This record gives sequence, C-alpha cells and structure tokens, in this order.
Amino acid sequence: MHELALAEAVVTAALETARSNGLTRITRIEVRVGELQQIENDAFELAIRELLPPGEPSVAGAVVEVRPDAAVFRCRACGAAFGLSETGGPQGDDASEAIHFIPELAHAFLRCPSCQSPDFEVTAGRGVRLEAIEGD
Repeated sequence: MHELALAEAVVTAALETARSNGLTRITRIEVRVGELQQIENDAFELAIRELLPPGEPSVAGAVVEVRPDAAVFRCRACGAAFGLSETGGPQGDDASEAIHFIPELAHAFLRCPSCQSPDFEVTAGRGVRLEAIEGD
C-alpha cells in the first residue's frame, strides 16, 4: 500500500524533527499532500495516527492534519497556468494509477487546456511534505 509507506516516512520525519528541535511532546503534525499523489486523505491520516508509536508519550494525543495541495501547471508552449480539473483529469483507471504512483507521468496523460501541449511544468501539487510540527 503506497499510502502506508508514505505514512511511515511522515511519522519517522516527524519524530526525528521533534527530537532535533528539542521537543519533548508533539501536539500537532501537519502534512501537505499534492493532488497528483491521488491519495485518499482520510485513509492516509488514519495510517499516520496508527503508526505513531503507542509507547511514545511524546506523541500521545497529537493532532494529525492532512491538507491537500492543489496541482498547478504552467504550459511551456503558451504560458497558460491551469489546474488538474481544467484538464479533465487523467482518463481511465490505468492513467490514474500511473499518476498516483509516479506523478511525473502526468505529462503522458494530460494536456494544456489552452493549446493542447503536453509540455508543461508542475508548479504545485506533487509530493508529500511535513508542513509543520508543534509541541513543547
């Protein structure tokens, strides 16, 4: 399960970041998930919560927030900026799955809605990142 591997990486990064910043307790973890990852945010949030070490008092009661990061593209041919919904999105299960596992494959399945070019830059909405950790 792709989401589980990502959740493990988030938990590891959160614990390491807390330790390196001298936090003895984590109260909030915020994660941003790019739209191109096509992750079910509720399931991903649940996976993060389940992977927080139960014997680790520093994470007991921590709030986990998973927030979407909308995909934004810029066409290299005509300069238009556009979102995933403007392209009609990936067509079919194979295209959706390919983009889910390798977001860079978006170029093979999407076109600029203004000029139909497949030559565009992804300026936002890919990857998973630890946005914030709060604690004391």
